Amino acid sequence: MTINWQEEAKKYRDDYLKDLKELISIPSVRDDEHATDEYPLGEGPTKALLKFLSFGKRDGFVTKNLDNIVGYIEYGSGDQTMAMQSHADVMPAGDGWQTDPFTMTEKDGNVYGRGTSDDKGPGLAAYYGLRILKDHGVTPKMKIRLIIGTDEESQWTGMKHYFDVEPEPTFGFSPDAEFPLINGEKGNSTYETTFGHTNGDAYTLKNFNSGLRLNMVPGNATAMVETDDNEGFVDAFTDFLDKNAVSGDIKATPNGIAVHVIGKQAHAMEPKNGVNAGTYMAKFLSQFNFEGAAKNFIRFIADKLHDDSRATKIGAAHVDDVMGDLTMNVGIMTFNEKDGGLVNTNFRYPKGTSDQEILDRLQTVAEKFGGTVKETENMGPHYVDPDDPIVKTLLHVYEAQTGTKDVQPEVVGGGTYARLMKRGVAFGALFPGTEDTMHQANEFQPINDLIKAMAIYGRSIYELTTK
Repeated sequence: MTINWQEEAKKYRDDYLKDLKELISIPSVRDDEHATDEYPLGEGPTKALLKFLSFGKRDGFVTKNLDNIVGYIEYGSGDQTMAMQSHADVMPAGDGWQTDPFTMTEKDGNVYGRGTSDDKGPGLAAYYGLRILKDHGVTPKMKIRLIIGTDEESQWTGMKHYFDVEPEPTFGFSPDAEFPLINGEKGNSTYETTFGHTNGDAYTLKNFNSGLRLNMVPGNATAMVETDDNEGFVDAFTDFLDKNAVSGDIKATPNGIAVHVIGKQAHAMEPKNGVNAGTYMAKFLSQFNFEGAAKNFIRFIADKLHDDSRATKIGAAHVDDVMGDLTMNVGIMTFNEKDGGLVNTNFRYPKGTSDQEILDRLQTVAEKFGGTVKETENMGPHYVDPDDPIVKTLLHVYEAQTGTKDVQPEVVGGGTYARLMKRGVAFGALFPGTEDTMHQANEFQPINDLIKAMAIYGRSIYELTTK
């Protein structure tokens, strides 16, 4: 069968955008505070999953909901299963948006909104690629499943549940990254460093808050400080802003001086793309005579974590010829007089080092500041041989649909559901040269890119399951 994939994809443009608008309108951020039996991860993620499944049911696919935390849309039959793994949850919106993050806005050929790029837009493009096959009466030689998780941005609760109750797919891809193709993902480990709550008199740290999620570079940080030298403190902050790549504001309140630092959000897989407001806040505060655990909390961040995405200051730096640099993101930093201090660090590490080695290095440094470290999460590195047929097929399709030549697979620090399959890779939908706004304010994706991705996904499914 001969299908002009690009032309066919264009026919679905209006339907696709209508469905995407409905998905974007659901604020599907994990919300444990309001979790119920019906909504195990909060109302938003489940409603987004149900909306996605409703599209499949509407279009005549087999659908299945697994306990309101994961589900799939199925086409075809057979002993083998080709899977596409997407997610319907999104990161918190954060500040700095020029449009409503949960109202899809079309402007200058782009669609703006939380999830347009990560991962509702790409996931829906993969769904429409599958729909092209079905609408053309293509009969695959195996089972095809688009699996939709609801917790990719946190603990992968939904997708892990899928693998607990369903067989592992034979192979597949996750439309949750970038083109041309990602065949390797670094290890992903997270650590929690805690401090006491003691303070000083000349300068008292009442509270410190920065960060929304472990896998985001914090764009904002706030602190409340008590001191007898308000004028000197304010002058020092003004001078700090003049000399550093952040903005902010400061004001006196009945509870002390309120300090606000504004940086830039970014995805944790490359912290250099952001400006960490929390570590800059600690750098500012480190020039003052805090005492006790408050001082240790501030100095640990300022002296050992600030502006060091490669973790050289704690001695954990490592580079692999294939997988590249180890990276470190300081995602959440909090302190208050009752609970003390907490710093969450997230590492993306290549082969040649390990989560235990990172833990040992971090603990050695933290102990000098009175901190205690524990590992809270870890997934080892994932790698699929470039000679695997899935890699070769997908790269061939990408070249044929884009006109590019001699493209090569890549290794990244981001983590996708693909790593849960032995033969899983990440495949689109961000094209080379398109700005990456995942996890950032004003997240967007070019409409033409999404339609092009739909065509690429359609042909990819066809090549992988009918030949």
